[in-house]
Amino acid sequence: MVFMLFGQVANFKTNSNIPIEKFPIAINSNLKKSILIKSAEEVEERFHSRLSCKRKTYRYVINNEKIGSAIYRNLETHIPIKLDVNRMKQAIQYFEGEHDFKAFKASGTSSKSSVRIIYKAEIIEKENHKIWIELTGNGFLYNMVRIIAGTLVEVGLGNIEPEEIYNIIIAKDREKAGKTLPPQGLYLVNVEYEENE
Repeated sequence: MVFMLFGQVANFKTNSNIPIEKFPIAINSNLKKSILIKSAEEVEERFHSRLSCKRKTYRYVINNEKIGSAIYRNLETHIPIKLDVNRMKQAIQYFEGEHDFKAFKASGTSSKSSVRIIYKAEIIEKENHKIWIELTGNGFLYNMVRIIAGTLVEVGLGNIEPEEIYNIIIAKDREKAGKTLPPQGLYLVNVEYEENE
């Protein structure tokens, strides 16, 4: 499975005497080339990289060219049928706000509540027929971003009307939403914390 992490944060406790600014170099020398530590900083002992998170931004990248890319095949999802981006832009606005996203979670999700807040949801058209679906929220259910992306693709194909998104959210029925798109194209772009964490 391919899943790109641009904004991943991790934390650990250590008694090491290595200066904090030297940690990236020390750790990178022992990691695979596919993983890279960009920076390190000291935090309060109560900080937890997952539990202290206040917002996350995910991006789903679609290549909407007729013929896909061999080089980027594992970094984006190729959809050869032309998508109506304007319809997708109309539809994505319905995801903003606090909702029960039960219709957009994979079966077997362990989360007790499927209520989440989406602070920002947008479709970004890029050059070379790339479409970015970006979602910033206080948390995401398992496969939620990929299911939302799949639903927006159905809107772009004309199979779901943009205003139907509201009804799909209210229905809380997974069968009414689109399919789960592949992991290729899913990126964790940013993780935000409170300044006093």
